[in-house]
Amino acid sequence: MKKLLYLLFVLIVTASCSSIKVSSDFDKTAGFTAYKTFAFTPEALNLPLDDINRNRVLTAVTNELAAKGFVKADNPDVLIDVKIKAQQVQTATATSDYYGAGYRYRWGGGFSSTTINYDSYTEGTLFVDMIDAAKNQLVWQGRGTGTINPDASQQRREENINYAVKQIFTKYPPKL
Repeated sequence: MKKLLYLLFVLIVTASCSSIKVSSDFDKTAGFTAYKTFAFTPEALNLPLDDINRNRVLTAVTNELAAKGFVKADNPDVLIDVKIKAQQVQTATATSDYYGAGYRYRWGGGFSSTTINYDSYTEGTLFVDMIDAAKNQLVWQGRGTGTINPDASQQRREENINYAVKQIFTKYPPKL
């Protein structure tokens, strides 16, 4: 559990701005123009991060929703849920070199070697779900995935969170 919380922390605070991949999905029958107010779900308010980074994420989401014309309300049109996921990824790159005299394919005279380089990194995904409060039904989900930089400064962490959330909300409102 402690390792999972660490990975979740690292995911949110250190996503690299330059490599955020975003996608979204939505219910095409939802009336997105009618949604004007929001509130966070209890799960989002208790996101398993330290208080500083949880507040950074929720503030970034609040700011992007406000930019889209939403306001916080006690009786909202939509509920906003936030989830995070992190996974270890490993890639392998093979490089072949040929050494020796010419006429490689005619009579041999040389040799080749292949070098394999392995690269391990953590990839994290931030999910932002929009749930129609009246129907209790998911109507939109935005996702942002990026490589994590565990050595990011405090300032860079905040910039990365804001950038990732901003990129996710470029997919809202959906184009019907």
